[in-house]
Amino acid sequence: MMPLKRSKFFTTAVFLCLWFNASLILSTTTARSAEARGTVGKADPHTDQHSNQPQDLDDILKYISNGWNSLTRSMTNCMSVADTKSAEKPVLYLPAQFPVPAAVQQLEKDCSVRVKRLPSVIKKLGQIDASRIHPPGLLYLENPYVVPGGRFNEMYGWDSYFIIRGLLRDGRVDLARGMVENFFFELDHYGGFLNANRTYYLTRSQPPFLTSMIMAVYEAEKSNEQDERTRLAWLATAYPYAVKDYALWINAPHLAGGTGLSRYYDFGEGPVPEMADDPGFYRKVVSYLLTHPGAGQEYLDRPKTETAGILTGPVFSLNLCDSGTSNSNCEPVERIGLTPDYYKGDRSMRESGFDVAFRFGPYSGSTHHYAPVCLNSLLYKVEKDLEQISALLGRTEESTEWGQRAIKRRELVNKYLWDEKRGLYFDYNFEHGIKSSCVFITTFYPLWTGLASEEQARAVEANLKLFEQPGGLAMSTRESKGQWDYPYGWAPTQLIAIEGLRRYGYNEDANRNSYNFLSTILENYRRDGTIREKYNVVTRSSETKVEAGYQQNVVGFGWTNGVFLEFLHALPRQSVSRLSAK
Repeated sequence: MMPLKRSKFFTTAVFLCLWFNASLILSTTTARSAEARGTVGKADPHTDQHSNQPQDLDDILKYISNGWNSLTRSMTNCMSVADTKSAEKPVLYLPAQFPVPAAVQQLEKDCSVRVKRLPSVIKKLGQIDASRIHPPGLLYLENPYVVPGGRFNEMYGWDSYFIIRGLLRDGRVDLARGMVENFFFELDHYGGFLNANRTYYLTRSQPPFLTSMIMAVYEAEKSNEQDERTRLAWLATAYPYAVKDYALWINAPHLAGGTGLSRYYDFGEGPVPEMADDPGFYRKVVSYLLTHPGAGQEYLDRPKTETAGILTGPVFSLNLCDSGTSNSNCEPVERIGLTPDYYKGDRSMRESGFDVAFRFGPYSGSTHHYAPVCLNSLLYKVEKDLEQISALLGRTEESTEWGQRAIKRRELVNKYLWDEKRGLYFDYNFEHGIKSSCVFITTFYPLWTGLASEEQARAVEANLKLFEQPGGLAMSTRESKGQWDYPYGWAPTQLIAIEGLRRYGYNEDANRNSYNFLSTILENYRRDGTIREKYNVVTRSSETKVEAGYQQNVVGFGWTNGVFLEFLHALPRQSVSRLSAK
C-alpha cells in the first residue's frame, strides 16, 4: 500500500494490481538456461563405493544406486517423453531426414506418442526459430541417459557432468559413455551441446563441460584396463565434437565485447516457454522492479499509448483503486512489460545454469552484458583439455596452439576478472567497463580448472569464510530470495569449490566443508528419505523459501547423488566413520 491522502471520511490508496492482459502480445507458451597441477575428477570404477563404507551409510548408497535406474530414460521408455513444464501432449521429434528407428516405432505404438521430424536440418544453434516448432517436444537421442529428476525429465547439459562423475564412481561406465555420445549426437543433429533435449532449448547451450566429460570417461576406461588403441580411437572420435562445442563460445554473439573473453547468450527472443508451469514468473519480475526502484529499472518497458509499440512479452496493468474495494472499481494508470534486452538476459541466465540468482542485476537480467568468471574459467579448462587430447592423438602443432590459447585466456582473466585487493574473482560488465561487486561462489572456478596462481589461490582460500556455513558453502553473500543465492548450497558448485581447494593443497578446508555438505544431505535423507537438488546450508535443511524463480526443491536428484559419491570417496576414513555415526 502507498497512501495518497487520508481523512476521517475516506482513505484512497494506490496499490499495484498486476495481472496478465487477456490479449497477450506474445503467448508465454509459444514465444519462448599458474599451470594446472594434477587432474580433476578422475574416477576409478574398480573402487567399490559401497563395500568399503560403514553399514550405516548403506541406505543412502542404495538409494543412489537405485536412483540411477529410476532416473534413466531412453527411447524405449514411455516416461521419457513426459514434460510437466508443458501442457501439450507428448511429441517426440527426430532430426530432419532421419530414419525412424525401430525403437521409436514401438514407442509410438506403446505410449501413444506422436513422432514428428524437425522442419529442417540444423547445423548450428540459433539457426532455427524454436518458437515456431509447435507443439514443443522431446528431441530424440540414441542412448539411454540419466535425468536430474522431477520437472527436469530431459538430459541436461551441465547436470550431466556431475551425474557422469557419479556413474563412473559407481562403475557404470557404459551408461556414462553413452551420455557423452548423446552430446555428440546433439552436435551433429541439433547444432550444439544443448541446455536439454527439448525443442524449446534449441536456442541455447549450457556451461562447457563436454571435454571434462570426455576426459572423465577416458580416464575411467584406462582404470578399467580397456585396450589403449580402443580408448584413443574413441578420443579421436570425441575430439572434433569438443572443438565444435568450443567454437560456439569464441565467436559472436558469445564474445564479451572487446575483452577477448566470452559471455552467455541465448539466440532466442522473448519469454522462455519452460516456465509454463509457473505462469506468474514474469509478473513477479515486474512487481519486484516496481517495488524496488533502483537497479533494473531499465528492464521495464512502458509504452506511452496503446499504439506506442508492440511489447515483446506479456503485458501487465498498473491500476489505481479505492482502498478496500474490489479490483473492478479501478482506473487503469499504465501498461507495463519487460524489454527485449531483459528477456535476452533472462534467457542467457538460463544458459549459465544459475537460474535464478541476482548475480547479474535483479533476476540476472543483464547476464549477457558480463564476461563471467565461471564460463571463462571453464573455457580455460577446455583449452587445456584439448591441448592434452591433441597431444595424445599425436597432433603436436594443434596441442601447442591450444596451450597458447589457454595462456592468453589466463592473461585476460587476470586482467578483467581478478581483484587483487579483495583476493577474489569477479564477473566483468563489459558494457560499462567495471567489475561486479557480487561475491559469488564461482570465484572458486579458477582453482578447479588450475587457472589460478598459488598466490591467487591463497587469497581466495583466505576469503573462504565469506561462503562457509554449517551445512556447506553458500552460493553468495546476498539473500535475494533466488534459489542460486544465499542461503542455498548446490552440489555442483560445492564440488567445484572443494576440489579446487584440494587442487592447491587446502585439504583441511576441503574435508571440513565436504563433510558439512555430506552430513546435511545425510541428515535430511534420514528425516524424509529423499535427496534434493539444493539445501539451505545455513539451517542444514532441505526446506527452502524461494520467491524468485520456481519454488520447488526437486527430489532425485542426479547431480547431488553424483557429488555425494565423489565427496564420500575423497573424505578421510575417520571422517567417513564420524559421518556414519552422526
